[in-house]
Amino acid sequence: MNKRVVYEMRGLYRDTFRVKGYEFGTGKKSVCIVGSSRGNEVQQLYCCSRLVKKMKQLEEEGRIADGIKILILPSINPYSMNIQKRFWSTDNTDINRMFPGYNLGETTQRIADGVFQEISEYQFGIQFTSFYMPGDFVPHVRLMAEGFSDPETAKQFGLPYVIIRRVRPYDTATLNYNWQVWETQAFSLYTSTTSRIDPNSAGQAVLAVMNFLSGQGMIKYNVPDRIDSKVVHDEEVFLIKTAKSGIFEPMVKAGEEVETGQPLANILNPYEGDILETLYAPANRVAFFVHNEPLTYANTAVIKLIEKY
Repeated sequence: MNKRVVYEMRGLYRDTFRVKGYEFGTGKKSVCIVGSSRGNEVQQLYCCSRLVKKMKQLEEEGRIADGIKILILPSINPYSMNIQKRFWSTDNTDINRMFPGYNLGETTQRIADGVFQEISEYQFGIQFTSFYMPGDFVPHVRLMAEGFSDPETAKQFGLPYVIIRRVRPYDTATLNYNWQVWETQAFSLYTSTTSRIDPNSAGQAVLAVMNFLSGQGMIKYNVPDRIDSKVVHDEEVFLIKTAKSGIFEPMVKAGEEVETGQPLANILNPYEGDILETLYAPANRVAFFVHNEPLTYANTAVIKLIEKY
């Protein structure tokens, strides 16, 4: 294992900002794995820490294939992680909306540029990331319909779902999109949680990466039989939106099967406790995403349903 500083930036009043990387194996740049880019992505950091431990073991046992280099960056935003703030503390910008970066730009643009120069030449890119809305997910792999990443390759992670997401204008500044522009096959892994640790889904995510690396012949690792992932386009996902704002009282959890007409959640009057609205399942599906904050706005997608695997 080679531990090195991938990017650093001197601070005026605090210690130098450093992005640390862990390299395993030698040879061509094969796989880069990126963890948290936001300050509340604790689960994503945790997944990478478990991967570093696992890859260190595999390297010591000689189970990384010859000519393969794997780079893991557990966090590219340790400043925000230290103060538990999701975005960059001084200007509230999102590093994952700054790629490919600009070395003479704002702070987050410079960080994105410095990191991207180090990771843009890998064959595959895997990012542990989080959704822009708070909630719990069914673990899955997601790729953008930019055209370079292959859904069949994504199936090698062995997760139940592969979600293909159409590209929106604001996606063009994300790491996933720019990786593909630079001809890296990029995949985003979503686990169940973000700001809290879920060891079970983290273990599932780590196993998914092991599945992928083994499937590509990069490591020697006995993995269980992979399931045949279901490929779903994001427009096929049912969005269950609120009509009222108030206290959110869910009746289902992510991963549960639901039937047509089944109550999914109540929206309560925050002062009087009355039920303002009940959300129902429009079809037999699986709860793919469930909002996990106590309050919700009106006209907000709080539950997403997907076809049963």
